[in-house]
Amino acid sequence: MYRCAWPGSDEQYIRYHDEEWGVPVHDDKKHFEFLVLEGAQAGLSWITILRRRSGYRLAYQDFDPVKVALFDDQKQSEMLQDVGIIRNKLKVKSSIINARVFLEIQREFGSFDRYIWNFVDGRPVVNSFKTMDDIPASTELSDRVSKDLKARGMGFVGTTIMYAHLQATGLVNDHETSCFRHKEVQLL
Repeated sequence: MYRCAWPGSDEQYIRYHDEEWGVPVHDDKKHFEFLVLEGAQAGLSWITILRRRSGYRLAYQDFDPVKVALFDDQKQSEMLQDVGIIRNKLKVKSSIINARVFLEIQREFGSFDRYIWNFVDGRPVVNSFKTMDDIPASTELSDRVSKDLKARGMGFVGTTIMYAHLQATGLVNDHETSCFRHKEVQLL
């Protein structure tokens, strides 16, 4: 059984690849979780963030955007002392602002899920990349999503971060064609 090369031999990475990456997400809380984690990942490796995921879950109140949107300066200061997350002031502040924008999007579209899946007409984009080297860091699709989210006031949602979000949440299937998950996630 072949899997994409990027998880290497790290068990946590393999589990993430085999169970989560590329699986179509239709749960707003899960979308918010990935937005927070991918924003935190900017400039770092994804495994660094995965290893702190439980710390993020605690700090971000189980990724409840309603609760995070209410975080004040005191809560932000507390988070910057939390060793369970990446203690970057800009990323923390941005995640709180992003929660507020996330809620505005929910009000406008009925759900963040409806909003984000509109970019792909409700169907995952299935790519046919043979190797990791073939997979782009961003695309015209991630450019459009990024531009729209930035216009709404979100931060740490550049095109590369948004492409990672689209891949992680299954809007884009970028499993290598020889990977056992390439076909599996299409059936979900």
